[in-house]
Amino acid sequence: MTTARDLMLIAMEVTPVRPVGQGDLSLALAGAEVIDLVGSGAVTVDGERLVPGPPSAPEDPLLAEAASSLVRVAPYESVEDWLWRRGQGLAAAYAARLEADGLVGRPRHRRLPFRSGGTEPLDSPARRRATERWEADEPILAVLGAAVGLREEPADGFPDLPGDAAGTALAAVGDAVAELEAVRQRRSVENAAFDNIWRAP
Repeated sequence: MTTARDLMLIAMEVTPVRPVGQGDLSLALAGAEVIDLVGSGAVTVDGERLVPGPPSAPEDPLLAEAASSLVRVAPYESVEDWLWRRGQGLAAAYAARLEADGLVGRPRHRRLPFRSGGTEPLDSPARRRATERWEADEPILAVLGAAVGLREEPADGFPDLPGDAAGTALAAVGDAVAELEAVRQRRSVENAAFDNIWRAP
C-alpha cells in the first residue's frame, strides 16, 4: 500500500469537517505520490524541482503510472506543476483502482459524492493499516487530510512534520488547495454578480 491509497481509503470512510472537493483530494493524492516516489528512490526534490532517479516500476499500478510520467528533461518539473498535471482526475482513478482491487464495495450509506458508484472501504489489511496511520496522527497523512478537510489542523500546527522533500510536497499541496479554493470563490462572486445583472429591474 501507498500513502496515496491510504489517504483515499480514509477519505472514503471518515466524516469530513468540511465538504471535500474532488479537485482538492486529487491534488493531495498527487502530493502523496511525490512522497511515495521519494521514499522509493524514484525521484528526489531539488529545491522545488522533481529530479527523476533511475527508471523504476513500483508494485502499485497507479504509483508505477506516476513514476513513468515524471518529466525526465532538465530543468524538470516543479512540485506545483506536478500537482496540477498529475492531479487531474486522480481521485476518480484511485476510487476505481480500489474498487477493481476489491478493497471497496457497496456502502451501508453514502457520505461523500466523489465515491465511485457509492462505494466504501471493506474490511481488509489495507483498510486497517490506513486507519491505524490515521488514528495515530501519522504526520504526513494528517497534514494531507487537514489540507482537504478530512480533519481540523491543530491551532499550533502538526508536530514532528517531515522536512526536506516531504515537507516541500506537503507545502505545495496546501498552496495548491488554497489556490483552487480562491478560484472557486472568485467564480462564485462572478456568477452572483452576473445573476444580479439579469435580476435587476
